[in-house]
Amino acid sequence: MESMLNKLKSTVTKVTADVTSAVMGNPVTREFDVGRHIASGGNGLAWKIFNGTKKSTKQEVAVFVFDKKLIDKYQKFEKDQIIDSLKRGVQQLTRLRHPRLVTVQHPLEESRDCLAFCTEPVFASLANVLGNWDNLPSPLPSDIKEYKLYDVETKYGLLQVSEGLSFLHSSVKMVHGNITPENIILNKSGAWKIMGFDFCIQSTNPSEQELKFLCKEWDPNLPSLCLPNPEYLAPEYILSVSCETASDMYSLGAVTYAVFNKGKPIFEVNKKDIYKSFSRQLDQLSRLGSTTLQNIPEEVREHVKLLLNVAPAVRPDADQMTKIPFFDDVGAMTLQYFDSLFQRDNLQKSQFFKGLPKVLPKLPKRVIVQRILPYLTSEFVNPDMVPFVLPNVLLIAEECTKEEYVKLILPDLGPVFKQQEPVQILLIFLQKMDLLLTKTPPDEIKNSVLPMVYRALEAPSIQIQELCLNIIPTFANLIDYPSMKNALIPRIKNACLQTSSLAVRVNSLVCLGKILEYLDKWFVLDDILPFLQQIPSKEPAVLMGILGIYKCTFTHKKLGITKEQLAGKVLPHLIPLSIENNLNLNQFNSFISVIKEMLSRLELEHKTKLEQLHIMQEQQKSLDITNQMNVPEESKSNSTGNQFKQIDKVFNNTGNDVPTSGSDNKENGLSSKQKKVSLTLEEKQKLAKEQEQAQKLKNQQPLKPQSHTITAPVKQTKDLTDTLIDNMSSLTSHSISKPKVASSSSFSSVSSMGVGMGFLSPVDSTKRNIANGLNTNMGFQTSGFSLGAGTTNQNFFSSPTATGMANVPNYSPVSATSGISQPTQHNRSPDMSALDSLFGPQKPKVSMNQLSQQKPNQWLTQFVPPQGSPGASISVLGPQMNALGQPGFGMQGNPFFNPQNFAQPTNTMTNSSSASNDLKDLFG
Repeated sequence: MESMLNKLKSTVTKVTADVTSAVMGNPVTREFDVGRHIASGGNGLAWKIFNGTKKSTKQEVAVFVFDKKLIDKYQKFEKDQIIDSLKRGVQQLTRLRHPRLVTVQHPLEESRDCLAFCTEPVFASLANVLGNWDNLPSPLPSDIKEYKLYDVETKYGLLQVSEGLSFLHSSVKMVHGNITPENIILNKSGAWKIMGFDFCIQSTNPSEQELKFLCKEWDPNLPSLCLPNPEYLAPEYILSVSCETASDMYSLGAVTYAVFNKGKPIFEVNKKDIYKSFSRQLDQLSRLGSTTLQNIPEEVREHVKLLLNVAPAVRPDADQMTKIPFFDDVGAMTLQYFDSLFQRDNLQKSQFFKGLPKVLPKLPKRVIVQRILPYLTSEFVNPDMVPFVLPNVLLIAEECTKEEYVKLILPDLGPVFKQQEPVQILLIFLQKMDLLLTKTPPDEIKNSVLPMVYRALEAPSIQIQELCLNIIPTFANLIDYPSMKNALIPRIKNACLQTSSLAVRVNSLVCLGKILEYLDKWFVLDDILPFLQQIPSKEPAVLMGILGIYKCTFTHKKLGITKEQLAGKVLPHLIPLSIENNLNLNQFNSFISVIKEMLSRLELEHKTKLEQLHIMQEQQKSLDITNQMNVPEESKSNSTGNQFKQIDKVFNNTGNDVPTSGSDNKENGLSSKQKKVSLTLEEKQKLAKEQEQAQKLKNQQPLKPQSHTITAPVKQTKDLTDTLIDNMSSLTSHSISKPKVASSSSFSSVSSMGVGMGFLSPVDSTKRNIANGLNTNMGFQTSGFSLGAGTTNQNFFSSPTATGMANVPNYSPVSATSGISQPTQHNRSPDMSALDSLFGPQKPKVSMNQLSQQKPNQWLTQFVPPQGSPGASISVLGPQMNALGQPGFGMQGNPFFNPQNFAQPTNTMTNSSSASNDLKDLFG
């Protein structure tokens, strides 16, 4: 690798040294900067060709340099002969001006080390292209090494040479004398041009019809640079020392042969014995067969054979050659027309440019870029021709790579982007906008391309606005999002709102509808949809355009309209539009169809949301129940809902004692706020006092009860308590038989309790107080039924005729009355052991699964929603779930504890409808 770099470095250094040594000091360098060595040309390829630029104008040129070191081996007089010959050729070329001759930009300058002159930009000589690489730089330029002539280039190149010879022969009356591949130069555009007039011969009688040319005899002693190339020289030069215009035509035939045979001449000449070589050549030319010319195209083969004829009179002249069918090629004629374009008027040019798009696909890309594109871009200075030229330029741009487009086409398009007249320019650009946005760099798009689109949207011409709106969707995906959001969309909206043309307004809506997919959802919801409500007109086409945008947004998988906007903005806008009088039946049906779809979506989404919320609430209820069951009694007593829990506990336990063990905490935790709204202020105050008393008693040291012996009375009649116990046992076991938790939920009897008030323990006292509270809250009508000697005015049940007892099964008013009215009842203590099952510490324990299986309370259904609603009861004789997820209590199945069987006091719930209304306010 290092050796390769060193070799390359030495090569570059050598080339630079050659340029420096050859050109340094030459007057040409005062006005021109000399670049790299690119080719060689002229007689013997003696001229090195460099690229260069003019210092003042930066115009590109080619610098031809002859280094005098090449002739150091010659004698002084031979050097002078060579220099004189070279000077003569350049000076003659400088005096002649024709499109088929190399154009000299700066005349020959001589310095001590070199000769130099400047011409139009040059690619290479034909000899270099055909494989003769003498006097070329090393390494060989890749563009020359890989260059391949296309058929159209060959045809048109030979035609150009023929046209150049026609000019010399007919107009200048001159014989070139050395038409060879070395003296045919391909300029930067690929045109073939003639140079090397070192041996040209001027006619001695230019005014006469038959021209005469004096020819010098071949001198083999002269240096080779002082002699023409004998391989392309007509035989008469050597054999008869004569020449005429036909001699150049022979050279043209030899060049044609070489072009189709990879640069190989038709005959090789021995320069030491040139006469013998030409004699042999003359004999071969007289017997020239098709085998020798087999590589030449058939349509020109006969013409080449005529050009190589021994007799000059048989050879076609230059003018005749330009008219042979071989050159009647579409590509060649197109290139020929371009070369004469400057001679045409605008009408002829416009007709030609109109037909050019049909020809361009038939031509090679390099030919189009090198030959045709420069002519087209040169016409941009003529505004009237731009609409005819621009489509062809953009057609060429489609075949170019992005790099070629940026380098060769975009610089010339820049000024055209800003032209507003004629209007066709803008229309052409709009039709090719996808091409421009694809290949133009982003900075140039923002600076030149998009401003042109904006001008079109704001143009006074309705036709331009319509076309622009129709075309924008085709390239919207290529526009960067900030430009679309901040510049393009606002102009489309303004065009829709400010125009007086219905077509522009409708096309604006259609354009917006088509580019919705390139916008983000929230921009559409916040910017596009509100804009639709600002459109003032109510024409059917406009209304359908509005509907189309709504529908596209609504149905698009990326966009969509939120249900809030559907309900608040979209539907309130669409529904009035749907009944506009201008709409026909089909249009009305379209509106209604979209509205129904929106309503269905709205219903589905909101219903789904509510169902999900309900599920979440139910899950939260379960969590609340679990948490409440695990919270200690002390923390629950300090909670916000303590009062309501105590109320629920009273109803749930139906007068049971305040729990004294930790096992009862879970049952106490299953409280509810369901009865909150049914309690009066007096009831709440009384409950608060009872709670305070219970708390005080709970905090006191337990008192040791004194033992008393109570003689059980002789039961003469069936005691009311026995009847109550029997009824309660049967009813309770019946009511809880379904959940199958009789063992835990039935009222079991406990040990006998003391009934004297003076001997009650704190716990017993609390039991009595709660029982008292139950009597009050449940609406018991008290009478004078005494519990014993130690119990004063502790009335529990009403008289036998009271409503509460009338409904007790198996209850006999007669037996009850007799049991109360006999005097012996006042002298003995009644047996209260049965009441322990009612107020004892053992409370029914029901699992969560059993809670969910029990039936709802029929009485509670007067105030709470029916089964299946959030507030439905879910338990019997135990916790219920209200709408807020808090436990309540049900007493279904026990006729004794059915609140309907109790007389309601005047200060308690008197109107079930008011309670129902309160519950509705609470639960919605």
